[in-house]
Amino acid sequence: MEKLYENGLEEHPKSIAVIGNLIMLLWISLGTVACWFFNPIVAGVYLAFAVVMVFIVLRKLVCTNCYYYGKWCPIGWGKLSALFFRKGSIEKFSTGIGVKLAPLTYGLLTLIPLVLIIISIIREFTVVKAAVLVLLILVSIYSGAVSRKNSCMKCKMRLICPGCAVKE
Repeated sequence: MEKLYENGLEEHPKSIAVIGNLIMLLWISLGTVACWFFNPIVAGVYLAFAVVMVFIVLRKLVCTNCYYYGKWCPIGWGKLSALFFRKGSIEKFSTGIGVKLAPLTYGLLTLIPLVLIIISIIREFTVVKAAVLVLLILVSIYSGAVSRKNSCMKCKMRLICPGCAVKE
């Protein structure tokens, strides 16, 4: 058995999971709008990629091997993955493809819309585009740094997770 962080929460508050999901949906929505300014077809591809990767593929590859499988994690995905997939093995968590694919996925979900909206702004500046750009940057920073660090501090998996934002 992998060594768990003893002071980590057994389950996280449901309210944190709801807020985390709302922020994730905002992030994906802003990314889709940013891509839409560049090209509506690109926006559709981006949205499909985001939904499939975030809510299906990563849930299967990451969450099934997590301590929080079937439990409330900071974003509730332990519960979501238990609805659709069989439990995996916690020993496979840190070496699985999911923990390698997750940073790439979230990086693409941030960089693609940022690049495309900047190109769109260069083509034709509007206040709405600028507002979407600023909000996308703020949500990305919050999700990738502030929220992630807070979640990792209270996570039972923090000693196992190669993506943990809190190193001891």
